[in-house]
Amino acid sequence: QVQLVESGGGLVQPGESLTLSCSASGGSSLDGYAVGWFRQAPGKEREGVSCLSSIDSVTYSANSVKGRFTISRDNVKNTVYLQMTSLKPEDTAVYFCHAEVRVDTIEATKYLEVWGQGTLVTVSP
Repeated sequence: QVQLVESGGGLVQPGESLTLSCSASGGSSLDGYAVGWFRQAPGKEREGVSCLSSIDSVTYSANSVKGRFTISRDNVKNTVYLQMTSLKPEDTAVYFCHAEVRVDTIEATKYLEVWGQGTLVTVSP
């Protein structure tokens, strides 16, 4: 199955930019998968950041990141990106990559999903 590996996290100052990457390992393809980024800040519940459908339409974008974060996908590299600009201290969180595919069978419709291990983004002066 698909395995996801995030990278690109680190320490940045407010107003700076970062781009996170989420790569499918072992030559796995993300074709047909919806993908997304989630984050969890200290003391808070995990929240959705931005999601991209299997046909590359943005299906969700958190109000807190609209106009600042952009999700995209490179189908050749099988990599999902989260371009983050104008970072704020409240963006500090562990960011997780997620991929999901709908599987229709004779028995039922189900969703197969996979999570990355997360990458830490810290925004501090």
